[in-house]
Amino acid sequence: MGPRRLYRSRRNRIIAGVCGGIGEYFNIDPVIIRILAIVIPGFGWIAYLICAIIIPLEPY
Repeated sequence: MGPRRLYRSRRNRIIAGVCGGIGEYFNIDPVIIRILAIVIPGFGWIAYLICAIIIPLEPY
């Protein structure tokens, strides 16, 4: 098995699938990632937008 890659999720997405992809990569509930993105003022939205641009979409 090759190295794991971080992708935006196609199945577990609300806006762009970033939190779902991070949750799948680290094997934790994406709701926790979403709460952290909201709780961290300012930085959470900026980081989300950057990740939505940089992280590729999960292949089929």
